[in-house]
Amino acid sequence: MEVPARSPDGSDKSPQSKELVTSHTGSTLCMSSRSESVWTSAPRSKWEIYHKPVIVVSVGAAVFLFGTVITSLSCFITENEKVYKMCGPAFLSLGLMLLVCGLVWIPIIRKKQKQRQKSQFLQSLKSFFFNR
Repeated sequence: MEVPARSPDGSDKSPQSKELVTSHTGSTLCMSSRSESVWTSAPRSKWEIYHKPVIVVSVGAAVFLFGTVITSLSCFITENEKVYKMCGPAFLSLGLMLLVCGLVWIPIIRKKQKQRQKSQFLQSLKSFFFNR
């Protein structure tokens, strides 16, 4: 005769049946969703909207400048010249990549904000005419 599988905490229920009983997938999925409601969200400040791309641009600019300094050191310092010539361009390219990603991210956020404002206007128009 086959013995039913025991869960790690020692209870008699199998892990699959315990997961099915205690799972609240539908409600948890809606609550943990990262998308915010367009209709109920409070107005946010500019910093709350643009803080991530500003941080990415800042870090990218700092890494790019660090790469420029390291690359220029290879011209002036003759000891460990190979290390500077290898690391400098790597930091340059990484910094440039972060800088460009952040600069492209800002217009994308602006476009999303305009679309959100349009959809809020259309929703309020729709509720005005259909909720009478």
